[in-house]
Amino acid sequence: MEQLLARLYNCYRSKNNFERRLGIWPAGFDKDDVMYMDAAFGDYPHYLPTAAQDHLKSGFTGWMLLNYNKPVTVSSTLGSFYANSAVDESIKTYWSAKTGDKGEWIQTDLGGLSTVNAVQVNYADQDAEFLGKRQDIYHQYKLWYSTDGVKWKILKDKSTNKTDVPHDYVELEQPVKARFIKLENIHMPTGKFAISGLRVFGNGNQAVPKSVKDFVVLRTEKDKRSAWLKWAPVEDAYAYNIYIGTEPDKLYNCIMIYNTNEYWYKGMDKNKTYYFSIEAINESGVSQKTKVAAVN
Repeated sequence: MEQLLARLYNCYRSKNNFERRLGIWPAGFDKDDVMYMDAAFGDYPHYLPTAAQDHLKSGFTGWMLLNYNKPVTVSSTLGSFYANSAVDESIKTYWSAKTGDKGEWIQTDLGGLSTVNAVQVNYADQDAEFLGKRQDIYHQYKLWYSTDGVKWKILKDKSTNKTDVPHDYVELEQPVKARFIKLENIHMPTGKFAISGLRVFGNGNQAVPKSVKDFVVLRTEKDKRSAWLKWAPVEDAYAYNIYIGTEPDKLYNCIMIYNTNEYWYKGMDKNKTYYFSIEAINESGVSQKTKVAAVN
């Protein structure tokens, strides 16, 4: 099986008023010397190239996020660091247990029997006792899966891990059918057992969402660098990809929007025509993109 690359922010939490969040995406120049960037599904699993590759052809695996804002249960909760903050796709929130003890856990319900291909574990810092990089720290955990929330099987055992994995990515050799995924703490390098993102990837085995309707782009006259994008919400979608470009066949910019049906875009050159299209996303895939709309 080909290796996979999850293209992730290197910092996935908010603990200060100034932090860097870096993303790396394939980029290049097309045959017309127009620069492109493949940012669609930018922090979902992608195939890792093993040789020269045409990055205009996406390496996205097609594995969708299965547990966005789905029900979560936990062993304990510290203050207002609520359980659902581990599945809300916000870099500013996280869940924390009351302790960093072995046996603390977090469990996510996918809402139905799904095909699970990969899990990403993003830790958060809560009551850390040291700052900076050290070579003698490590995380240890176990991942479990279940079809009914009663009988559990090991998905991945990292109880003997000796490396620092604050943002760990586990790709399964063979996908499994599961409804529940549980992360059990074995060892924390410091502080409480805290998770900023427990992300489960695969396929929900349901119908893909319907296409977006009533997509409009209203470019302001006062400042043509900005536009208000709005569309009718798709009932079975949890997110949308907005594609943007300066030519109708070169929509090289992509913005993913969660849980809303509007967006204020401020990235245009005031003297250029821009082109837009949008697609809906759910646990089973994506809709057809809307017809490309030109905005002068």
